Amino acid sequence: MDKYDVIVIGAGHAGCEAALAAARVGGKTLLITINMDHIAQMSCNPAIGGIAKGQVVREIDALGGYQGIVTDAASVQFRMLNRAKGPAVWSPRAQCDKSCYQRGMKFALEQCPRLDVIQAEVTDIIMEDSKAVGVITNFADEIYSECLVFTTGTFLTGKLHYGSNNFSGGRAGDPASNLLSIALKERLNLRLGRLKTGTPPRILSKTIDFDKMQRQDTEVSEENFSYYQDVAPLPLALPQAIRKDMPCYMVYSTAETNKVVKENIHQAPLYQGKIEGIGTRYCPSFEDKVVRFEHHPKHLLFLEPEGEFTEEYYINGISTSLPVDVQIQMLRTVPGLENAVLSRYAYAIEYDFVFPDQLNRSLAVKKHLNVFTAGQINGTSGYEEAAGQGLIAGMNAAKFAAGKETVELSRDSSYIGVMIDDLVSKDIIEPYRLFTSRAEYRLRLRQDNADLRLSEFAYQNGLLTEEKYQIFSRYRDKLAAVEKILRKNKLKGKTLWELLKQLKGHFDETAPLPFDIELLELDINSKQGRKIMRQVAVKAHYEGYLNREESSIAKLQKLESWKIPTDFNYDGIVGLRNEAKMKLKQIEPTTLAQASRIDGVTPAELALLQVHLTRLRK
Repeated sequence: MDKYDVIVIGAGHAGCEAALAAARVGGKTLLITINMDHIAQMSCNPAIGGIAKGQVVREIDALGGYQGIVTDAASVQFRMLNRAKGPAVWSPRAQCDKSCYQRGMKFALEQCPRLDVIQAEVTDIIMEDSKAVGVITNFADEIYSECLVFTTGTFLTGKLHYGSNNFSGGRAGDPASNLLSIALKERLNLRLGRLKTGTPPRILSKTIDFDKMQRQDTEVSEENFSYYQDVAPLPLALPQAIRKDMPCYMVYSTAETNKVVKENIHQAPLYQGKIEGIGTRYCPSFEDKVVRFEHHPKHLLFLEPEGEFTEEYYINGISTSLPVDVQIQMLRTVPGLENAVLSRYAYAIEYDFVFPDQLNRSLAVKKHLNVFTAGQINGTSGYEEAAGQGLIAGMNAAKFAAGKETVELSRDSSYIGVMIDDLVSKDIIEPYRLFTSRAEYRLRLRQDNADLRLSEFAYQNGLLTEEKYQIFSRYRDKLAAVEKILRKNKLKGKTLWELLKQLKGHFDETAPLPFDIELLELDINSKQGRKIMRQVAVKAHYEGYLNREESSIAKLQKLESWKIPTDFNYDGIVGLRNEAKMKLKQIEPTTLAQASRIDGVTPAELALLQVHLTRLRK
């Protein structure tokens, strides 16, 4: 086979964005997947977005990625979560036709220039002079490349648990990747750990009594995920979901459900000690909820359609690894599910991951700078977190292959930057999940302004097409012109900007404005005009808080400007505690700002570091 600039191993949500990003930046790229028909598979819930996750999808779109585009095509329901709260935590979420999503992403990959996709299993890594230079597949193919990106999801020595029964597998229906785990340890000398996640059962809709549940309809909105909905993403159209108004349903479990779990808890593999991997606190199994929250007699469940041409429904909130007969008993105690037929049983899966303190903020492995990792292999959970990492890893792999300097996203620029900084700077002892509370500057990192934060960066780094960049530039320039008018012009002794604050951050085109819209030279009958009005309404209302955040960001950027050499001698600093030395040598922070976020490094020790870095500057 020809030599590639970048080989991406694994075609889940991280791998797809990694391969597409590497190719967009200019790298000749190969994506290898165990099963071509399971590319971008929604292994768990059939949805994209949610709290903080929706912000990440918007960021991926602003960076030229595909998750938002494909979601919009495959969406069967769209909602903006947290509208009752402030805009800082509004988060878009879409239910998807999972088959449509999978086919759409596969089609996008196949049409992408400079990108090949093949079906094979990577079983080993080719090393030359201690450098990774390619991979070996189960067909004994030796494929060489400048850089490798591992996006293996839950496949590394994956094991599925159904009660006391367990099977090797990367997920239900796919084999595990056992030899690659060995290669990562033996060829690259990486430290691996073990994590656990799970998925709930699926049931057939014709066996559900929806009359006993609360219906949740789609929201009527002109907003979707992609900022570039009017730009054709591909030469040929993506597969589209026809229905955009499929409902979800809400229902509570009962005290009887809890009783079934308690009577069978001894059969749960987690409580039998059969599962080594650590699960996430934020998405516990149902049996874990019953044990940990014994005072709660019921738990909220959501029934979500898996697509418009399937009878299957996903039950969000009842992930379990209890035996299959117990799963049936549990569901029969839920109102409306008394006669439900399970089409797929729930299970837990444990898998190997790479401790991410072995990476730098470009997602390169510190010991092997031409090797990158992204997604669940880095200890995260969620399609969106995986895709965001994949895009950054793929971009940087292509840059490294071309002899260019890799780049990082800062915490003040994006949720993706927050996530990556957390991963490489903190101890990951459970699957990492993004929340808005993890971001110090969440009022700045809103879902509505990801293009303003990231599209310029994307264009400068080859991620955003010229057509998309021109659309963004026209919007940015018009927004600036409108804001200038608002701040300059006055009405009854007050600037229009001050009057705009009467909207309290919410623009509604059907409600009266405190001034004549013609003063702004803006057409609010256009989609762009309404988007601009929503943006300035938020900025005006939160101006004081945003200025405070900007002041804090300026201080952070000063610390980011203090670069720490890779060969910095922490042992030579008198006054550093052994714990701090150990953590600093383990993480190897690249800046003083990153060092300040390492658990176990005190402000006093940070000041000592700054003194020694000052001496190095002279």
